[in-house]
Amino acid sequence: MKSNLRAIPSIDSLLQAAAARPELAARPRTLVTDALRLAAAELRARGGASDPAEVILRQAEALLHDWLGKTLRRVINATGVVLHTNLGRAPLAARALEAVTRVAQGYSNLELDLQTGQRGSRYSHLVGLLARLTGAESALVVNNNAAAMLLLVDELARGREVVCSRGELVEIGGAFRVPDVLARGGARLIEVGTTNKTYLRDFEGALRAETGMLLSTHMSNFVMLGFTQAPDPAELAALARARGVPGVLDLGSGLLDEELSAVLGEPSVRSMVRAGFDLVAFSGDKLLGGPQCGIIVGAGALIARLARNPLTRALRVDKLTVAALETTLRLYLEAPEEIPVLRMLRASDLEERARRLAARLEAATVEPGSSMVGGGSLPGKDLPTHLVRLRGDEEAWAARLRRHDPPVMVRRAEDSIWLDTRTVFAEEEDELVEALLATR
Repeated sequence: MKSNLRAIPSIDSLLQAAAARPELAARPRTLVTDALRLAAAELRARGGASDPAEVILRQAEALLHDWLGKTLRRVINATGVVLHTNLGRAPLAARALEAVTRVAQGYSNLELDLQTGQRGSRYSHLVGLLARLTGAESALVVNNNAAAMLLLVDELARGREVVCSRGELVEIGGAFRVPDVLARGGARLIEVGTTNKTYLRDFEGALRAETGMLLSTHMSNFVMLGFTQAPDPAELAALARARGVPGVLDLGSGLLDEELSAVLGEPSVRSMVRAGFDLVAFSGDKLLGGPQCGIIVGAGALIARLARNPLTRALRVDKLTVAALETTLRLYLEAPEEIPVLRMLRASDLEERARRLAARLEAATVEPGSSMVGGGSLPGKDLPTHLVRLRGDEEAWAARLRRHDPPVMVRRAEDSIWLDTRTVFAEEEDELVEALLATR
């Protein structure tokens, strides 16, 4: 063992040997030195090897690959889950990506009024569009919807009470719970009703001078069926207004498209503003189809209060989010068919695409199935689709696909992998076939 340890070369000699290996020679010398030292230390801990120089050089190459390789990568989503949280939720429209690139590669008028030459507001690029699309007086955008709720609680109900139905005290992904947000914002939760039934009279009895907010939470990530009851949104909003209490709705998914609202049975933002809520909060990267952000629309005076809250600066969005969101909102007015999420939800050529894909794959079959919206939106609402089925060891095959470049995500069940073209872009089909053939 001692002889093996003595055979481990010095770092200087290893650096000389590294100069002859392309993978190491192309890397910065300081990084190569660190990798060689770490690899040599690991070999000493293992007791040496018969060819220590080669073992160390190979390990150094592996370490540099890990250190310098990209971990955030483009993925082909063949699962059919449109808003897949693990895969980044809503993909951006091509024009939104172009806007981000233009703003990122140079300077912009993010907070400059080009008419007056004076300092402006980053929200000015968004407020008018959001007002037009939702019917609200004004709007504010922060970095996600959880941040929006925290800001609302801090500004309207810190040290006061928030009245909420017991059946709406939801938990969303990452153990994010409504009661915890209220507590963190310094508010006291007043639960009304029961898990399955809450009436307007329950809210009426709970509102008092200490109430800072009446909060309604749209159940966007689960469904409650059977013996249930909830107040009509318009009646709830009217009660809050009559009692002089801000009526706030956490809508979650943020559907702007009125036609899809009718088809999917999901309330639109505009319909909830019309119902009379003072403020409505929702996500930008779910059914809206834009970048990650939290959007608050509603009464101008309340939005102005939120904008002055010190938390707003800590939670504000950057120029890239503003660029992506502004362009996405303009597409709603000009060309909504260019927004990928809307296009996927409306897709009507899925059987044709599935059969075309199956024809390029050996022993593939096409079977009817369903897609999920995902992202905590439209629970229990399946979208009809057609799936390509490929039989094989589903776990092993799926693992090989995840390691492919680009990685491919599929469904796994019944000794098969299943592909849903709803979430596969047309320009990705060749790559998908190549990956499937290479990993089979």
